[in-house]
Amino acid sequence: MSDKAAPLRHFWLCADDYGLAPGVNKAIRDLIIRGRLNATSVMVATPAFHRSDAVSLSILNSAERRVAIGLHVTLTAPFQPLSGGYAPLQKGAFPPLPAMFRAAMLRQLDRGKLAVEIATQLQTFVTAFGRGPDFIDGHQHVHLFPQVRDAFLTVVKQAAPKAWVRQCGRPTPLLRRLGDPKALILDVLSRGFRERAAAMGLRTNPAFAGAYDFTKQPDFAALFPRFLDDLPADGVVMCHPGFVDAELRRLDSLTTQREREHAFLAGDEFPRVLAAHRLALK
Repeated sequence: MSDKAAPLRHFWLCADDYGLAPGVNKAIRDLIIRGRLNATSVMVATPAFHRSDAVSLSILNSAERRVAIGLHVTLTAPFQPLSGGYAPLQKGAFPPLPAMFRAAMLRQLDRGKLAVEIATQLQTFVTAFGRGPDFIDGHQHVHLFPQVRDAFLTVVKQAAPKAWVRQCGRPTPLLRRLGDPKALILDVLSRGFRERAAAMGLRTNPAFAGAYDFTKQPDFAALFPRFLDDLPADGVVMCHPGFVDAELRRLDSLTTQREREHAFLAGDEFPRVLAAHRLALK
């Protein structure tokens, strides 16, 4: 069978960070309406997230299901916990990512406090959307960290067992990942995460792609096709589209690159790239 005759493989293209800022929410909804996204992951522990944002997103599924809506568990700065008594904190907020990773690797976190915070964010999602999430993952991949993953998976098993959980293992061969330390770390962390999820009867995606060094602001249009190489059916590709506004600048260092991602995903080249890889949104 020739490549052109090969059947289409369906995958998830997930826009992370819905709820972070109005401009991010607007860009994600725009792409959903255009049929350029089929999943988005919602941050409920942000100052900008309100029930009206949940309604605006949910209404896009009113006639037919356009988008899977997940919970983006948030446990890093500059955001603050939703539960009382959470620790550790730095200046009243979650620790920055490096500090959170270090504490997790040294087993210095409190699994009970983690579970309460994750459960509180999950309940906030249910209250806002009137239903449970289709899937659950973590902002900055924090759900893969030691200690965090145990609390995370326990809460999902107890409160949202039908949701699938995101693992971040890559489909690309090992030799092609050796030059990407971040990909290797995610692969290692995801191995243990997948094993624990399987033992608990929780579903995971078969593969993941989309991570890159945002600080270098690469050409997203040139980068995106690489995410699709070797991607199996039901794999997840992460993206971060958005429009820059004051709230985004205040809370996140990833700003104008979000607009570059939106421009590519909204443009004419995107469907041609999918067709060339024999891929289609689920």
